Amino acid sequence: MSRIGKLPVSIPQGVTVDIKDSIVSVKGPKGQDAVKYNQELKVVKKDDQILVTRSDDSKNQMALHGLTRVLIANTIEGVTKGFEKILEIQGVGYSAEMKGISILINVGYSHPVLFTPSKDVKIEIPKNMVIKISGINKQIVGQVAAKIRDIRRPEPYKGKGIRYQNEYVRRKAGKKVGAA
Repeated sequence: MSRIGKLPVSIPQGVTVDIKDSIVSVKGPKGQDAVKYNQELKVVKKDDQILVTRSDDSKNQMALHGLTRVLIANTIEGVTKGFEKILEIQGVGYSAEMKGISILINVGYSHPVLFTPSKDVKIEIPKNMVIKISGINKQIVGQVAAKIRDIRRPEPYKGKGIRYQNEYVRRKAGKKVGAA
C-alpha cells in the first residue's frame, strides 16, 4: 500500500467538500476548486477526513493512489491558505512593472516583453526586481512562474536573469587570458 496514499486528508473548519461522479469539489475561504480522479479508485469522506483507497494492487492503481491523495490535499490547502511563488530579477537595467493585468518585463532584449497571465493567478510587483505570483491552484501558480522565468533564465557567468527566490545558480569561470 502506498505510504502517502493511505494517509487521511483532514478537512479544516470553513471548508466544504463534495464527492460526486469521480470529482472532488472543494470550497473554502479563498475560493473553490475541483479535482477529477480515476474511477478505479475510491474516495470517501468520513467525519472531517477524506480517505483514498484502491481495489487491487495493479501497477496503474498503485501509481494513481498517492497522486490522487496529494492532489486532493493540495486543493484543500489551496482554498484555505493558497500558494505563492516569488521570482527575483537580477541584472543591471533589468526591471518589471505592471501594465493593467499584464507585466512589462525588461531583461536585456531589444524590446520589453509583455506577459499576460491566466485569470486564475494574482501577480504583484512589490519592488521592480521582485515578482510575486499567488493563487489557489498549485499547478497553475508553478506553471505561470516557470513561463515568466523562461523569458530570461539565469545565466551561469554573471548570474543575470529571472530566478526563483533562494534558487542557487551554479557559476562558471570566464575565459582565461593566456600570457603572450
